[in-house]
Amino acid sequence: MATQLEPEARENADVFREEVRQFLAEKFPEELKGKGLSMGGIEGREKETPAQKAWREAMGERGWGTPTWPKEYGGGGLNRKQAAILNEELARAGAYNPIGGMGVMMFGPTLLEYGSEAQKQEHIPPICRGEIRWCQGYSEPNAGSDLANLQTMAEDKGDHYLVNGQKTWTSGGQWADKCFAIVRTDRSDKHKGISFLLIDMDSPGVEVRPITMISGTSPFCETFFTDVKVPKENLVGEEGQGWTIGKRLLQHERTNLSGAAPGGRGGGSLADIAKKYGKVNADGTLADPVLRDRIADFEIRWTSFLHTARRAVEESKAQGGVSEISSALKKLGTKLGQERAEMTIEIMGLQGLGWEGEGFSPVELAGVRAWLYGKATTIYGGSTEIQNNVIAKRVLGMLDHQ
Repeated sequence: MATQLEPEARENADVFREEVRQFLAEKFPEELKGKGLSMGGIEGREKETPAQKAWREAMGERGWGTPTWPKEYGGGGLNRKQAAILNEELARAGAYNPIGGMGVMMFGPTLLEYGSEAQKQEHIPPICRGEIRWCQGYSEPNAGSDLANLQTMAEDKGDHYLVNGQKTWTSGGQWADKCFAIVRTDRSDKHKGISFLLIDMDSPGVEVRPITMISGTSPFCETFFTDVKVPKENLVGEEGQGWTIGKRLLQHERTNLSGAAPGGRGGGSLADIAKKYGKVNADGTLADPVLRDRIADFEIRWTSFLHTARRAVEESKAQGGVSEISSALKKLGTKLGQERAEMTIEIMGLQGLGWEGEGFSPVELAGVRAWLYGKATTIYGGSTEIQNNVIAKRVLGMLDHQ
């Protein structure tokens, strides 16, 4: 049974809902209706239109781009009920949250937990306003699934670290202002020798080389650090705490990659797509009974996953944050996302196989690229095989046989 709000709480909720509606009526540009945040907010600001800039600034001023983050750092300071109302009203208006990217998805929540007060004051407000872009320096050519094998070295030089090494699969590295990275500060211990460091991407010695993917886009980079000076105050936590902090950040990443976070999955319904490309009965139902059953089966499984995931996320937050259950969410959610993309291409038929040319609509071409891009989701953020290990050991409590 749904929880009934007390009259006073209900009245306050109604007042807040009206506040959101008035804000959207005044600030949300009509030309952006039905659109979304490209690339999760990691692309360069040079692509931002005046309308997009005005909308980002309006949401940032309210702190509603990060609605539940503390108000003292630029967040909205909203409770869960208010945040839910905000999401509902954004959806009703055909609006979207213009503030995203890795600063919101991963780094911000982690810094709020592990950062010093000075670091929070410096870095969180620009994230809340959507003014800064962060990228992630984790994987290396010889440290992917075995991430703790990373070799990028940060040598203590007194008042700064001198960083040398290479990272790969740096999402949005060519657009980012700053990088949160795990680096080695001690070679004598595999895990305890890792530290969490913040690096300015415009520092001398930082070089990025975009990697072209099968989808035709270049969202990932190789990143090279050659004698890069990083101030000591850019160390998050203590030396040797990087593995603990880095794992915590991955839990935030996996929750978002799973689609369990609010707004985790976009696009129209499979039924609507099928009706556009297939035969429809007089009553408006799909004529193909097999396809109808497949779509219904998928939507039941997706909806079940979404409700379970949201419940797990809320339970984790109530206990102090994300947990290892994020591995289970990531494993299932990314697989469902791939299944949906494959069904979309199948439903479109030949129109779902275009790469370029006048014979294909922008939506069809985007669908092909999304299908190909989605192949990576079961790899990045920790491959499915790695998630199986985490689930076995830390969720199910299974131990390796000696």
